Amino acid sequence: MPQLTWQKSSYCGEGDSCVHVASTPAGIHITESADPGGAILTTTPDAFRTLLRSLKGEPHLATQAPALEVTTAGDDDRTVRLHAPGVPGSPTVTTDRRRWDAFVRGVRAGEFDHFTA
Repeated sequence: MPQLTWQKSSYCGEGDSCVHVASTPAGIHITESADPGGAILTTTPDAFRTLLRSLKGEPHLATQAPALEVTTAGDDDRTVRLHAPGVPGSPTVTTDRRRWDAFVRGVRAGEFDHFTA
């Protein structure tokens, strides 16, 4: 995989671990800088666009079924996992609620729209 240029939400504090997104000709890559396993989930621009629309509350604009799934676990749903359930062997990116919420605020502000343009 080529050298990736990662972007995080501006709502994530300076130096904080956060959900990061990068792109290459092979697809859109998502990771969590604090994930001890270093998981990098790779998906298509269409699947990432569907995720963005869902997080923005615009599911009516999605043209396909979601290829990425967000699940929560733990006390008060503090652990957030992002994965591609239909892709065998696909890694799961794990973060916490605070970092996920910072990512979602960035999504809603349009900070990641250019990855699907």
